[in-house]
Amino acid sequence: MTTPPTRPDDPPLAAAVRAALTGVGHPDRALAQQAYMKSALPYRGLTSPELRTLLRPLLADPRLAPRDRSEWVRSVRALWDDPEVREERYAAVAVAGHRAARPWQDPEALGLYRHLVETGAWWDLVDGIAPDLVGPILLSHREVVDPVIREWAVDDHLWVRRAAVIAQLKHRTDTDTGLLADVLDANLEDSLHGREFFVRKAVGWALRQYARTDPAWVSTYVSTRGARLSGLSRREALKHL
Repeated sequence: MTTPPTRPDDPPLAAAVRAALTGVGHPDRALAQQAYMKSALPYRGLTSPELRTLLRPLLADPRLAPRDRSEWVRSVRALWDDPEVREERYAAVAVAGHRAARPWQDPEALGLYRHLVETGAWWDLVDGIAPDLVGPILLSHREVVDPVIREWAVDDHLWVRRAAVIAQLKHRTDTDTGLLADVLDANLEDSLHGREFFVRKAVGWALRQYARTDPAWVSTYVSTRGARLSGLSRREALKHL
């Protein structure tokens, strides 16, 4: 694969990531990864641990850390919107969660994360954004973000809906069960995308995960939704009960 062209507008961290990804990887694995993910973008062929190892020193380097919200957003968008390979999008998600960005993990960041969800539109990307980036903001700013998640749950875009369904995956005892029930109810089989595999799977996943915290609540939810809950969602929900 040829060396990507220089992008003079890249912030320092985005430029460093692109440079680090140049000339690395495994071509045979790259082809298999691209086929498996049905990706229009090529891969370098890095495993997830290899990519984390490559990114770790860049994310830890204070000279590359975004200095303000604007630079942080530009760093994420540079890697996400104009990638040479799919690993740049994975790197964009890592940059979005950069420790220097903690002050900017607030409701204002949801516009950026919605953009990533809509344009990423596949599970390998959305499933790292919703619980790990959107979820903590929901947990810290419930009064403001709760209505946003409810809007996402009934959005026309399938992947925005999936993001809403799995946003509380890591909330455990802090899960808002009222919000969870409403978001799930909006995405059962009689909903706009309710028969789509990735929605049915997300509903089951959210229930299965919360069953680790409150199995009685999940059992009641499943039993009261009847035929509205798909067989796939039901099996996933009850897998460990």
